[in-house]
Amino acid sequence: MHPAFSILFFTTLAGAAQGLVAALALAVLFGLGLSPGFIGGALALAELLLVAGLAASFMHLGRKTRAWRAVLMWRTSWMSREVIVLPAFIALVALWWLALRLGVAAPWSVLLPVLVLGGAVALWYCTAMIYACLRFIQEWAHPLTIANFMLIGLSSGLVLACALAAVAGEARFVQAFGPWALAFTLVAWAVRAFTLRRNARLRPRSTLQSATGIRTHKLVQKSMGMSAGSFNTREFFHGASQLALRQVKLGFLLLAFALPALLLAWGLASAAVLPWLLAVLVQAPGLLAERWFFFAQARHPQNLYYQVVS
Repeated sequence: MHPAFSILFFTTLAGAAQGLVAALALAVLFGLGLSPGFIGGALALAELLLVAGLAASFMHLGRKTRAWRAVLMWRTSWMSREVIVLPAFIALVALWWLALRLGVAAPWSVLLPVLVLGGAVALWYCTAMIYACLRFIQEWAHPLTIANFMLIGLSSGLVLACALAAVAGEARFVQAFGPWALAFTLVAWAVRAFTLRRNARLRPRSTLQSATGIRTHKLVQKSMGMSAGSFNTREFFHGASQLALRQVKLGFLLLAFALPALLLAWGLASAAVLPWLLAVLVQAPGLLAERWFFFAQARHPQNLYYQVVS
């Protein structure tokens, strides 16, 4: 598939924001005793990431003024459900931030973190199911797609939350959630590596022989079926070489998982601020590369017909 950079930015930014908000909600529910100023600042950053992701998601639309119509198919479309859940989640985060500013007491001080935590999980599920429900793309049609979206979002969100806490001097948060940031980064790495091995072993269910009914093993396509390129030849193949794919895969495994894990271990051992900040800076490009590879590795069945181009 040909990755749209607007979707790469949306899923990466929104996933990190969800993980950040989930970490804050759990810290509040477990009574960690964080300062309202820290929670409010972190929520404001999460809101900024979510709004930036929402704005990025609009960039790939042909007619942006009709985007609201996406909600009409909520009964059958996971994308429609995501379009509903995302603004609701943004509103919940903003409401929690406002409640902190106004000093609202219980039960809202407990209910809002619970609602925000549920909203984060619902948004991860809706976003992942947009791809996991596509049975004709074997690389996506698996529960591992949902697991990857959630685990990578939790990893990036926890790393960001711990970096913010380290800068703000919230040592209790770093001590409590730093090990979880490392654990989720390692688990996300393991699950993503397992997914890569699974996808590498997949074989197309359709072939030229099954599509044409011609059973010879020497069946070869000689043209792309038309005299010029089209939407199908542009949007369903990334155009990168196998060497480029291998380099991107190695790059995101290193930047999104391996190096952040080492930096997190350094941060936990030294109680210094620098490794947490470096982990955020290193992981960010790795997450974008991971998401690009997620799309690029997906083989659309229509490329059997356009294989001379792809």
